[in-house]
Amino acid sequence: MALKLFLFALLLCLPTSLSSTASKDKEHKLKFNPYRYTFIDKASTFSASSSSSFSSTSKDSAYDYIVIGGGTAGCPLAATLSRNFSVLVLERGGVPFTNANVSFLRNFHIGLADTSASSASQAFVSTDGVYNARARVLGGGSCINAGFYSRADAAFVKRAGWDPKLVNESYPWVEREIVHQPKLTLWQKALRDSLLEVGVRPFNGFTYDHVSGTKVGGTIFDRFGRRHTAAELLAYANPQKLRVLIYATVQKIVFDTSGTRPRVTGVIFKDEKGNQHQALLSNRKGSEVILSSGAIGSPQMLMLSGIGPKRELKRLKIPLVLENEHVGKGMADNPMNTILVPSKQPIEQSLIQTVGITKMGVYVEASTGFGQSPESIHTHYGVMSGKNELFSTIPTKQRRQAYISRNKYQLQEAFNGSFILEKLAYPISRGHLSLLNTNVDDNPKVTFNYFKHPVDLQRCVEAIRLVSKVVTSKRFLNYTQCDKQNVHKMLSLSVKANINLRPKQVNDTKSMAQFCKDTVVTIWHYHGGCLVGKVVSPDRKVLGVNRLRVIDGSTFDESPGTNPQATVMMMGRYMGVKILRERLGNKAGV
Repeated sequence: MALKLFLFALLLCLPTSLSSTASKDKEHKLKFNPYRYTFIDKASTFSASSSSSFSSTSKDSAYDYIVIGGGTAGCPLAATLSRNFSVLVLERGGVPFTNANVSFLRNFHIGLADTSASSASQAFVSTDGVYNARARVLGGGSCINAGFYSRADAAFVKRAGWDPKLVNESYPWVEREIVHQPKLTLWQKALRDSLLEVGVRPFNGFTYDHVSGTKVGGTIFDRFGRRHTAAELLAYANPQKLRVLIYATVQKIVFDTSGTRPRVTGVIFKDEKGNQHQALLSNRKGSEVILSSGAIGSPQMLMLSGIGPKRELKRLKIPLVLENEHVGKGMADNPMNTILVPSKQPIEQSLIQTVGITKMGVYVEASTGFGQSPESIHTHYGVMSGKNELFSTIPTKQRRQAYISRNKYQLQEAFNGSFILEKLAYPISRGHLSLLNTNVDDNPKVTFNYFKHPVDLQRCVEAIRLVSKVVTSKRFLNYTQCDKQNVHKMLSLSVKANINLRPKQVNDTKSMAQFCKDTVVTIWHYHGGCLVGKVVSPDRKVLGVNRLRVIDGSTFDESPGTNPQATVMMMGRYMGVKILRERLGNKAGV
């Protein structure tokens, strides 16, 4: 299979007409661009200076928009704004196009397990003891997620105060370029039939819409198993007005504080060689710096730049630009629990394809076939891995280090089967984010407070009961060819898997509530930290300062749909169009 994919990729790279002449071969090599688009380059090309002092050439002197973070929202936003204005995107990671761990579905788990400095995924562990990851690559979370694509429902759009007409124009703009209809695997079909058997009805077929019942959603993986990310939405850009710098790590946003309100003038960033540069914002009316660094990166950057809780900034000797106690507050992560389901059937790899959307506010999904292979890394694979009890013998404190370093313990997998997942929508429990230091490369301290609110815990118990019915349903047992196991035995399997760092009650699998607490993991749908009405206005302008917005999932107080990536990409396009229309009216042409 790997050989077929390699040959297919090689075929795509061949010129349309083959020639044996050396001149044509040389010409083809000169045209090859590993960054795909001519407007993408390394951060060090911003200036010819090799000193550590701030510098900029006339070419790089000022931009109408500077977007911090070329992620799931940042790419469609920048592509849209570049239609009429000069845009600079500063992305701390590299490109996804030549990264096999990003590009192929079969490497999904390996990409998450890679904790090298060049990885597209940056691991972190919340204070709750739950493993997590944040993207570090052009295209953001769309490069490391499970690929499921499903829109938000109309109620979410209404609560957000968005224009439904523009929303319904912005989703297809994304879908035309990167979204596909999946070919259902047998396991995903078994899940579909089992959900219907236990009453998660009706069957809504294949649809991008968020509707109660069982459905098949879209995917950003094509029929060859290749991932298409938000970075490919840059194909819509005006190449004459867009510049994307990779390995450009923004250190802070720069303000002019001489007036009545702080006014953004630019940003300071570090290139891949360690040199620092200052990118300036144009003095034209309407020019802005836009933070699109995600629910971890955006509140972190505001605080590093002097906007946040006064005590927090004083502790780290960060000069105060504007006091706002709400920065980093209201953090939430949708808790997820899994049941490991053994199977006597060969397991085909699949990520999320089928979903059951229940009226109790719980989503049921499945992932299959991401066990260990000779080519894979022997390590933790997040929610998609099953472990034997070796991991539980490692002391808790050392477990965290094992997850981050990957080099002390060789963790083996001894499990053949799959995972039924239940995600809790609209969690009431909230947490917070704070800085550990002033190094932007380091993760901040994050707490989500999973199941702190009793209503969340009760809903999880109901969800586990539903999933238990699914895995013991007639349709499911017909597929797995396993005997109808005692549910508590399956719950025990999941508890012993040690998929987080939380204390375990291994002998108490009869308590569904304890199971929820013991086995909670993330599905990477965390949000909040820059909430509307507290940190930003409804049009995402940062309160109390001029020429600064935040456009990403940090402004959400709930995660839209079954997977937020569709709505985050849509929001990038939506807000880009809104900004152009507000600034240019009918002349915007969008």
